[in-house]
Amino acid sequence: MSNVKRAFITGITGQDGSYLAEFLLEKGYIVSGFLRRSSTDPLMRISYDTKKSIKLIYGNLRDMASLERAFAEFVPDEIYNLAAQSDVGISFKCPEEAFEVNYYGVGRLVNAAMKANSQVKIYQASTSEMFGKTNPPQNEQSPFAPVSPYGEAKLKAHEDYVAGYRERHGLFICSGILFNHESPRRGKHFVTRKITRSLAEIKLGIKDCFELGNLEAKRDWGFAGDYVRAMWMMLQQDKPEDYVISTGLSHSVKDFVEASIKALDMQIIWGGKGLDEVGKDESGRVILRINKEFYRPVEVNYLLGDSSKARKKLGWKPEVTFDGNR
Repeated sequence: MSNVKRAFITGITGQDGSYLAEFLLEKGYIVSGFLRRSSTDPLMRISYDTKKSIKLIYGNLRDMASLERAFAEFVPDEIYNLAAQSDVGISFKCPEEAFEVNYYGVGRLVNAAMKANSQVKIYQASTSEMFGKTNPPQNEQSPFAPVSPYGEAKLKAHEDYVAGYRERHGLFICSGILFNHESPRRGKHFVTRKITRSLAEIKLGIKDCFELGNLEAKRDWGFAGDYVRAMWMMLQQDKPEDYVISTGLSHSVKDFVEASIKALDMQIIWGGKGLDEVGKDESGRVILRINKEFYRPVEVNYLLGDSSKARKKLGWKPEVTFDGNR
C-alpha cells in the first residue's frame, strides 16, 4: 500500500489554493482539487508544471453530488477547504450566497468527506473577520463578534462543522483563523491589488486617478505563501486544534498606499480630511480620492493577530515582511 499522501483542495485555482498546491507537490503529495466552471480562465494562477501534476475535478460546494463523486474517485487523506465567497463587501449585497457557500457548503463537504474516509483530516479556512469588533490583539481565546454576512457565515461554519463535528463525531478538523494575507496572485477586486495595480497604471500613464474607501482601517497583512505552510502544519499534528495565523503587526490602508508608492519610486502628498482627503503626486495632480461608496456598511476598524500558539505548537512563523523582505 502506498505511503504517498493524497490531498484535495477546494479553491485550488485561487490565491491560497495555487500556493498550497505547489507546496504539497514539493512535499511529494498527490494533489487534486475542484475546478468550477467559469467563462474566464480559472487556471491563470496555476503554473504549467503544476497543471501537469494535479488532477482537477469539476465541482463546487453548492453541489453535494459533485463532492461525493470527487471524494469517492480520489479518496483524500487530507482536505483543505479554501473555497468561499471571499469578498466581505459583496457579502453585504449577496448575504444568501455568502451563507450558501461559506456555511452550507462546509456542511456538505464534511459529510461527504466522512462518508468517503472516516479518518480524513480536514483544514477549514476560517477568518479574522470572525473577530469583527473584538478589541485587538485577537487570539484563539478572543470572543467572536462578526459584523458582516461573510464573517457570520464563517463563524457559524466554525461552530457547527469544526468545533461541533470534532466534538460529536471525533472528526479531525481544524480551523485556521487566518488574518489578511496577500500576494501578486490576489484577485484584482481586493483592496491591496486595487492599490498596486492602480498606482502602477498611473505611473505608466494608463490611468489618472483611482478611488478608495476607509484609509484608516487597520489590517494584519502577511504573505499568502507563508500562510499555506501553516495550513499543512495544522494537519500534521496528533490532534486537531484551531490556530490564529498572523504577523502580529498591523498597518492601515494608508500605510499600504504609502508602501506601494515607495516601491514604485513615486511620491504622494496628502491633503484634506475625511471624505475630502486626497492624495497628490509631486506635480500637485490628484491621483487618489475617497469615495463613500467603498465604505462597508459596518467596518472592522482594527485587526491585529496574536499567533503565539501557532509559533509555539507548530513552529510556524512568517518569513516575508510587510515591505516584502525575507
